[in-house]
Amino acid sequence: MSDLKERDKKHLWHPLTQHKTAREMLPIVKAKACILTDDNGNEYIDGISSWYTAVYGHCHPFITNKVAKQMQNLDQVVFSGFTHEPAIELSEALIKILPAGQQKMFFNDNGSTATEIGIKMALQYHHNLGNDRKVMLAFENGFHGDTFGAMSVSGLSVYNGAFKDHFIRVKRLPVPNGENNSEVISTLKMLIAEHNFAGFIYEPLIQGAAAMQFHNAEGLDEILKICWENEIILIADEVMTGFGKTGKFFASDHLQQKPDILCMSKALTAGLLPMGLTSCTQKIYDAFYSDEIAKGLFHGHTYTANPLACTAALAALELLTSEEIQHKITEIARQNNAFANKIKYHPKVKNLRTLGVILAFELDVETDRYGSLRDKIFDFFMQRGIALRPLGNTIYILPPYVISEKQLQQIYLAIEESLSVF
Repeated sequence: MSDLKERDKKHLWHPLTQHKTAREMLPIVKAKACILTDDNGNEYIDGISSWYTAVYGHCHPFITNKVAKQMQNLDQVVFSGFTHEPAIELSEALIKILPAGQQKMFFNDNGSTATEIGIKMALQYHHNLGNDRKVMLAFENGFHGDTFGAMSVSGLSVYNGAFKDHFIRVKRLPVPNGENNSEVISTLKMLIAEHNFAGFIYEPLIQGAAAMQFHNAEGLDEILKICWENEIILIADEVMTGFGKTGKFFASDHLQQKPDILCMSKALTAGLLPMGLTSCTQKIYDAFYSDEIAKGLFHGHTYTANPLACTAALAALELLTSEEIQHKITEIARQNNAFANKIKYHPKVKNLRTLGVILAFELDVETDRYGSLRDKIFDFFMQRGIALRPLGNTIYILPPYVISEKQLQQIYLAIEESLSVF
């Protein structure tokens, strides 16, 4: 047995963790394809693609070989005043699959900074044009990251309560669910009449951190259309939803109204290296294109457009657009739907929903988001060799696209068993 747990406790402060009440961290020493291996040799099926990143499985040789080759040639160079081929090639490849209208790309280094830059683009766009628009619009219970702008537009107070006095101005809108669409639209029109909104940031179709809550596509399209008509910049946060998870390249592809700004990270580099990207339309870029230096977007990161991360993203895009991976996405969606039909009438299953490779539902039991049930569910699946990350009483899966049918069935069987336990 290794001493990794004890060594971990000496110096490490883990994210989203109250260390006084948290259990010991589980050391993972190896990851390959869909399997995580701990320091005792136990194996776990990665049922959530390691927080929605490793969608092509772990240590995919096609990606690692490309990055290893790039590593021998160019590892890092400042991206201000210089450029390089991996970044140029990545921009050209992304343009082919991004929603219509996207034209320019600003590199950053994670999901929070991707949305942070999207928010800054919207606010400075109006500032540069001389418009008095200083308020952001966002959905209730959305989550867009941990930097200050991203926290400001996020609605999960447990993450952000200590900082709320320092936030930018934000007004919130209920999520359309199909039944409340008309009320949501009425609220939107009232808010627009009362506030000068610069931008609207939204997770298209699925709010990930809010326990994989879906919202109504028709209602969202109507919201986006009204915002667009009122010159409110549309910022699609596709950090979680992007790169095939909803059955299309981006969740925005399910909608008629396309964003002005789109935020990407997580599966962008297949989980191999950290990177974020914020793309925008030519209209947004043109508002910053000026003889006045101050009208430029003065935001930068040391590892902006890191050549190794760009190479990983390029390799990931090759996989994403391949017939094999597209077939796998379709097949996982088919199996998710079949499993959903099997359990949909179970008395413990509430609000069952599927889209692309995502399947989620609530256990019909009383609990709170951070109660003990979450840990009990987590332990239940881990004991059966499956790594899931329940959110309160919400059980969901978002498996790697390369998962085998046998592995997926193991997850389904464990979920069925859980229904008789909790």
